[in-house]
Amino acid sequence: MCQAKRGVLAWYGGVAAPPCAAAAHPPNNQWARWTLPKNLFVGAGYVISPHIMPTHRGSIRLFQLFGIEVYLHWSWFVVAIYGIQSRGHQYNSIGWNVLEYLTLFLIVLMHEFGHSLACRQVGGRANQIVLWPLGGVAYVSPPQRPGAMLWSIAAGPLVNVALFPVFSLIWWLGHSAGWVESLPDLYRFVVTLWYINTILLIFNLMPVYPLDGGQILRSLLWFMFGRARSLLIASSIGFVGVAGLILFAIWAQSVWIGIMAAFILINCWGGLMQARAMARVANAPRHNGFACPVCKVAPPRGAFWVCGKCRKAFDTFETQGVCPNCGTQFAVAFCPECGNLRPMSEWTFSSNVPPKL
Repeated sequence: MCQAKRGVLAWYGGVAAPPCAAAAHPPNNQWARWTLPKNLFVGAGYVISPHIMPTHRGSIRLFQLFGIEVYLHWSWFVVAIYGIQSRGHQYNSIGWNVLEYLTLFLIVLMHEFGHSLACRQVGGRANQIVLWPLGGVAYVSPPQRPGAMLWSIAAGPLVNVALFPVFSLIWWLGHSAGWVESLPDLYRFVVTLWYINTILLIFNLMPVYPLDGGQILRSLLWFMFGRARSLLIASSIGFVGVAGLILFAIWAQSVWIGIMAAFILINCWGGLMQARAMARVANAPRHNGFACPVCKVAPPRGAFWVCGKCRKAFDTFETQGVCPNCGTQFAVAFCPECGNLRPMSEWTFSSNVPPKL
C-alpha cells in the first residue's frame, strides 16, 4: 500500500499496508529539521493519521540503502515471538519458523523499496521505511500528479508480481527433484513462501483504500474526477471493503484480520475527511497577486495554515507569514496543490491557473 503523510509541520500523510507494505511520507531527518519551524497546511497531504502510523521513534535503525533508512519498530519483536511459536509444529526445527518469518518481512521490505524507488523516479521524496507487525510503511512524498502517484503506488505490488515466477520455478524444481521426501522442511518452506507472496499480492491489490489497490483506483479516478473527488470515491468504496473484511474476520474467528479491518477503517475515515478538506480548499477564493513558484496556482484565501508553535489556524498570506496569535514569523509557505514548501518571497507572481479539485 502506498500513501503520504506530513509530520509535525509539513509532511504528507502516509502509507502503510497490512501484511505488505505501503508508502507514507515523512521526509528524511534533514528535511524534518528544516520544516520544523515552519507551518503546516491543514488541507494538504493524504490520508493516514500520523497518530496510528509507526515512525522511527521507538524503532531500531537497521541499515541505509540507496539513501533510504530502514527501521524496525519495537512491537515487531512481540508479534514475531507469537507468530513463530504459533507455527512451531510446521517444521522439524524452529529455525525454519524463524527463517520463514524473516523472509516474510524481507518480501515486505522489497515491496516497500519498490514504492520508494518509484517515488524517487518521478521526482518525489522517499527516505524512510519502517517495518512493524502489520507489514511495512514506506514514507514517500510523490509529486501531486495522478501519473506520479499511480507509479509510486503500483511499483510495490509489481515487486510481488516479479517474485511470483521466481517462487513458482523454485517450487517446481523442488517438486521435480523430490524435495517432498528428501528435504521436507525445505520444500515446505518454499511452498509457504509462494503462498505468502501470492497472498500479499492479492490482498494489497484489493480495491480497498488505503491498500495499494485502493490507492491505484484513486490514482486512476484522479485522471477523470480530480484529486479531491477521486479520494472521496476511493474512500467510500473502501468502507464497503472494510465491511466485507469485518464479516470475514467474524466468520474466520480471526482477531488478526479484525485488527487489519479496524486499521483500514480508520484510514478510510481519514481519507474521507481529507477529501472533504481538499474540496473546501479547492473551492475557496484565491489570493490575487500570489502564486506557488512551482505549480503556479494561487493559494486559497482563509485560515488553512496552522502555526507550528501555538497550533492556531491562520491565513499566512493575509498576515505576511506572521501568526496573529503568538507572533511567530514564518519564512516559507506550504502549497496545497503540489505539496512544495517555498519561501514567502517567491510567492509574488500573479496566476490564472485554477486549483485542481
